[in-house]
Amino acid sequence: MPRRWWTLVAVALATFMTYLDNNVTNVAIPTIQRSLHLSIAGLEWVVSSYILVFAGLMLVGGRLADVYGRRRLFLAGLSVFTLASLAAGLAGSGGELIAARLVQGLGAALVVPTTLAVIVATFDDARERARAVGAWTAIGAMALAFGPLIGGFISQHLHWGWIFFINVPVGVVTLTLAAFAMNESRAPGSTRRLDAGGLVTSAIALSSLTYALIEGHDKGWTSALILGAFGLAAASAVIFGIIESRNEHPMVAMSLFRSRVYSGGTVTMMLWGFGIFGIYFFTSIYLQTVLGFSPTKAGLAFVPMALAMAAFAAAAGPVTARIGAHRAVGLGMVVMAAGLYLFSRLGGEASFGALMPGFLIFGAGAGLMNVPLTDAVLHSMPPERSGVASALLNASREVAGLLGITVIGVVLRSRQSVALAHGATPGGAFLDGYHAGLFVTVALVAAGAVVGFTALRGAAHPGSAAVPAAESAPGGDEARPELAGAASAS
Repeated sequence: MPRRWWTLVAVALATFMTYLDNNVTNVAIPTIQRSLHLSIAGLEWVVSSYILVFAGLMLVGGRLADVYGRRRLFLAGLSVFTLASLAAGLAGSGGELIAARLVQGLGAALVVPTTLAVIVATFDDARERARAVGAWTAIGAMALAFGPLIGGFISQHLHWGWIFFINVPVGVVTLTLAAFAMNESRAPGSTRRLDAGGLVTSAIALSSLTYALIEGHDKGWTSALILGAFGLAAASAVIFGIIESRNEHPMVAMSLFRSRVYSGGTVTMMLWGFGIFGIYFFTSIYLQTVLGFSPTKAGLAFVPMALAMAAFAAAAGPVTARIGAHRAVGLGMVVMAAGLYLFSRLGGEASFGALMPGFLIFGAGAGLMNVPLTDAVLHSMPPERSGVASALLNASREVAGLLGITVIGVVLRSRQSVALAHGATPGGAFLDGYHAGLFVTVALVAAGAVVGFTALRGAAHPGSAAVPAAESAPGGDEARPELAGAASAS
């Protein structure tokens, strides 16, 4: 087999590993909780720590790959990710596991932005490149579909650490393939100047906000520590905006948000992220701690949702061509909200079959809206800015996932505490908090339907006429193909 196809195998394996780690942990968290004696806040940190670093450093990873070489960054990031996976599996405490997850996020932030760029640089023939990109996309979808099932099976039949240990042999094989087959490539004319101010202030803002939301319930919302964390997050966010608006080579091109389609679409994507990440994390706990599902059965319950998401994503193109992107996105978000509402009506003795309508409806809506939203948002940008635009769209979704877990967690734990104070059982108190968190999520996703329908009205999509100049953000950032496919990451 030619070396370029071995390169694709290496990229596909790395994509599967990093995407899988976004959701394989969710079904295993009740087992991890019992093993390491973690609170709900501790569990949130186990998941959020990975997303926090992954989202915060993804753009920096793409810039480093531009400058220092995609092969070099791919190998470095994958090495970090593999070693951190080994450390996560060996963790004997919540603190050790969270620290390992932070380092895993760093490795993923270096790997993910390079994957599509390596494909583009490796395959010159347009047909071969299309096949390679299709395989890359399919691998990401497989990780989403089977991650919960894999995590559930391992945590039930093996030690939970194996959800991380499996990355080690796969990582070693992938590193070997990449070192043998992958050629080095760089973006021509890329500057070596990095936006250090933007990186530091964005990291402080995200970390402070996450800390305040997760720890506020336990430490007190009016405590000096939590109020200080909120204040630091707000101040850092303001400084970040000032730095990015004045920097010649910003990490985030603020001018992109002058486009109504882009800014509104990004907000819609964030509200989509609230729904998708929230249902994965907290529903996994509900299935096992309230309904008594085994980890394997809980993972199996998520598979129909992922398959529905994939099926409706495939059908989204013809639907969008017929009714328009704004209607497809609005409809998809409404359907997602309906699925979430069905979950909010489930009690403490729901059967496997009773779960399926909510899962299938939610998956159908999520698949229907994701493709037209991404296409419309990226098509609103001039071609030379599509790479930066897609990277920011993907990063915003990861940030939404981070905030979705923490914000819904705030609602859940507050309601749970009230229920316990009134004599509810632990299972009943969690169910009460879970329902309250779902109601908030329904409202956020429904708001996303309104925003998406309004912002994308009149938006162009691939195959249509070019978007009006007034909708295009000004400027001429160099295209960054290594990030152009990142918007499909989850």
